[in-house]
Amino acid sequence: MQNTQSHKFYRDKNNLSYRLRKVLQYGDKPWSMMLVLMSTVVVLLMLAIGWLIWSGSAEARHLAGIPFILPTTDASWDPVAAKYQAWPFIYGTLISSIVGLVIAIPISIGIAIFLAELCPEWLRQPLGWMVELLAAIPSVVYGLWAIYVFLPKVVVPTGTFLGETIGSLPYLGYLFSGSIPESGSSRLAAAIILAIMVTPTIAAVTRDVLLAIPGSQREAALALGSTQWETIWQVLLPYGLSGILGAVILGLGRALGETMAVTMVIGNSIEGTVSLLRPGYTMSSVIANEFAEAYNAMHTSALVYVAVVLFALSIIINIIARLLVWRVARRNPTEVRA
Repeated sequence: MQNTQSHKFYRDKNNLSYRLRKVLQYGDKPWSMMLVLMSTVVVLLMLAIGWLIWSGSAEARHLAGIPFILPTTDASWDPVAAKYQAWPFIYGTLISSIVGLVIAIPISIGIAIFLAELCPEWLRQPLGWMVELLAAIPSVVYGLWAIYVFLPKVVVPTGTFLGETIGSLPYLGYLFSGSIPESGSSRLAAAIILAIMVTPTIAAVTRDVLLAIPGSQREAALALGSTQWETIWQVLLPYGLSGILGAVILGLGRALGETMAVTMVIGNSIEGTVSLLRPGYTMSSVIANEFAEAYNAMHTSALVYVAVVLFALSIIINIIARLLVWRVARRNPTEVRA
């Protein structure tokens, strides 16, 4: 009888359904396989997108080559004359994103500090919901609000003031030279709108980073005689620096790729000036404006070439940012990471 039961148990253990139930019960192998599969799909998707736009830009790359993206004072974009130079779009993308981040980062960190450390308990959750809700507003709504309210009420007075005060300075004045259009459409308008749009993302992630810091860090700093502000500035922010940098990366990614709101406020004009007060273009806005009505196949290929540059620029900036986060996190392995 005992031999019969042992034989049955051995037979069941070698049964396929038994082994399958055992694997599914513990789940490690299926879960690992699914993670590897999903990661492979993401990599293949990125490669497929890169190959698609690279092959679609072959004609423009053959005609324009590397000078297509190089800075020049006589940059022109004339599909009729077959003259294509993407530097004005690259400059517009970079300057609007960088200025937008410069405006957004201190505001976002201030919001996050208030929500995580200073806000009353009864106000923290509804205020946090409102901040996160700002990130869910469609960009076209931001663009319409900017055209009818923000540009005439805020951007035009601000641009006029900056042009009259900073515009006459020797070096910094180049960024604020000229006069802002009456409509307010300019690179400055695009930068401020981008700042408003990325602030909720950076603030929400930074708040979560600060809340994830162990309470023992606060208690230790306060026990040593630090004030609340010294605890925040000298302990919490350095402790969660890599996580805060991760939040900034997310904001930068949205700023680089934002299309609709920027297209509605930047003015969509190719000018030789570098001034923030003048209309301009970004890479995403020129693609959105001209791709559907491309003059010919060469025009389409040039726009796809712009997409290649934007794609490569986004990857390079994210790689640099991730390396920066890695270096910061390496100095303090215990800090909170995003």
